[in-house]
Amino acid sequence: MSDPTSASASGGSDLEAAERLRAVHQRLRAEIGKVIVGQDRVVDELLTAVFARGHCLLVGVPGLAKTLLISTLSRTLSLSFRRIQFTPDLMPADITGTEVIQEDKTSGARTFQFVKGPVFANVVLADEINRAPPKTQAALLEAMQEHQVSAGGKRYPLDEPFFVLATQNPIEQEGTYPLPEAQLDRFMFHVKVDYPDADEELRIVQQTTGGSSQDVATVLTQGEILAVQETVRRVPVADSVVAYAVRLVRATRVTKSESPDFVKEWVRWGAGPRAAQYLILGAKAHALIQGRSYVSTDDVKAVAHPVLRHRILTNFQAEARASRRTRSSTACSPRSPPTTAAA
Repeated sequence: MSDPTSASASGGSDLEAAERLRAVHQRLRAEIGKVIVGQDRVVDELLTAVFARGHCLLVGVPGLAKTLLISTLSRTLSLSFRRIQFTPDLMPADITGTEVIQEDKTSGARTFQFVKGPVFANVVLADEINRAPPKTQAALLEAMQEHQVSAGGKRYPLDEPFFVLATQNPIEQEGTYPLPEAQLDRFMFHVKVDYPDADEELRIVQQTTGGSSQDVATVLTQGEILAVQETVRRVPVADSVVAYAVRLVRATRVTKSESPDFVKEWVRWGAGPRAAQYLILGAKAHALIQGRSYVSTDDVKAVAHPVLRHRILTNFQAEARASRRTRSSTACSPRSPPTTAAA
């Protein structure tokens, strides 16, 4: 691919768009950083998904500010925000809405009227999404894929932009319902939220136990976000980069000749075509965030983990080996807790 600095007028426009998006990304990170301490990788991956018009699943133990991060992001984007707390008794109509009977006081006629549910928002926080049964989880499928809700034989479009940003606790599995693979595949990114380091944790405690609070400024309006998403879609990608993303995805499938031996040994099910689509879209957004108007294989590599993490299923042999290694490392660690505490 030719050097982007020697581009024509259209190339110059592309470079300007890339620089603008990079500046927007930095401003968003600065505003979010007023509330969220550290978690730079998590914030970057979340913003990349937003720019690429994708949904995100944030997975981490309680207390890592997953919910606070999403609500803070919605404030910086000046978007309507609704939080849905998923519980075992949550019904599909509690998410999408329901039809109620309305009576006309003048004529006495009764008609059904659809009352919109909390999914009719720009940013929908599905908090602890795996605590609701599959029937309720499936209520989000049409909204996530088609950006619409069907009820009473009618279709109700959702306002754009529309994001489902879900959270999940990986350690507490009692009373939970694992997400179906079809729904997991609708999430562009599986973002792993880890513990903060020692300095970050010190800052968190200092910042959250005082009397002051930080105000977050609005960085992008609704129209500007849609323009950013269109800019990402227009980024050109060389055929060789697309072929690289496709080869990477196909290498995860045990039934294909392209897959290496370790994949055939440890993997039960590989990623589908949607993974390659999200690799390219994520790479486009990542390239613009870096201030470039072209995509390289390094951009694909940068988003490979969050795109593929939830799309590759390991077999029993791999899970058993991982479990043995975890127990071994815990037992050998000089700082490991007693066995009863670890259990």
